[in-house]
Amino acid sequence: MSARGQVQVTPERLQQMAWGYTGPLILEAAVRHGVFDRLDEGPKTLDEVAAATGASHRGLRAILNALVGFQLLARDGEGRYSLLPESAVFLVSGKPTFIGGILKHTSSQLMPIWMQLNEVVARGGPTTGVNQERTGSEFFHEFVEDIFPMSYPAAQNLARALNVADATGPMKVLDLAAGSGVWSIALAQHSAHVSVTAVDWPGVLDVTRRVATRFGLVDRYTFVSGDLLEADFGRAHHIATLGHILHSEGAERSRILLRKTYDALEPGGTIAIAEFLVNDDRTGPPMGLIFAVNMLVATENGDTFSFSEISKWLDQAGFENARLLESPGPSPLILANRPK
Repeated sequence: MSARGQVQVTPERLQQMAWGYTGPLILEAAVRHGVFDRLDEGPKTLDEVAAATGASHRGLRAILNALVGFQLLARDGEGRYSLLPESAVFLVSGKPTFIGGILKHTSSQLMPIWMQLNEVVARGGPTTGVNQERTGSEFFHEFVEDIFPMSYPAAQNLARALNVADATGPMKVLDLAAGSGVWSIALAQHSAHVSVTAVDWPGVLDVTRRVATRFGLVDRYTFVSGDLLEADFGRAHHIATLGHILHSEGAERSRILLRKTYDALEPGGTIAIAEFLVNDDRTGPPMGLIFAVNMLVATENGDTFSFSEISKWLDQAGFENARLLESPGPSPLILANRPK
């Protein structure tokens, strides 16, 4: 407190923000050099980590000590480094929970376009958006498989909430902007009755096909390539998933897409939407607000939206009973139904 009883402000929080870019880059360097993978084998000294990874002593000393400071590694009195629970679960590449791939996406794909933020704010958008096929197909091809673990727990939760395992007859799933296929793969894993129509750009569907093949499910997939507003969705689907796509489409295209999805569902069918939601006042949560800036630098009209906004679009498209499904991940899912 100051002499006048006022709280003394410090620059500490601003200084932390100024250095905020360092954490992801340190993590990425550790992932790329296999630090977490080697330590998953057991505690190691600096010399042992260097021998196992082939990286320099000087470089490893710096990042290993920083990771101790981040509480992602521990170091004992004999100088041996070891994993802590968070890094053991999420940063070892051979584990299904591995999320280290998103770090490569952040550094190699997002940071370069974020460096243009000053110009983008002045202009109101990027010169070229990643939501266009000619520029975006390669962009999404590079990282959709890496972010599979981000959505997989929520996709499993969706399958349970919709009682997919109880299906006694054919269940048609429409996976829009399929990417890695994570949403439909989880649904298909719960029932042999599930068949999938996956829609995305041709370059991204190559990834969908590869991942579905790895899970032994590709024979249940039909692949439809093209822009979402032009591709043939088919009819009478029981479930339609839109996994993290509305934010890049923007409000106008999203409303059109929801109406088109409505037409592709059978009466009683369910739409499931994954998004980085913000509250009605756009004061939080932080991830939703940061992702809105990400859409500013990456897309022509993208944004993040609130549940109220999306539920209004769903109502206008003809859906009913818009609701939230709490799920592991950055935001709850939004579900709604085509009336019976």
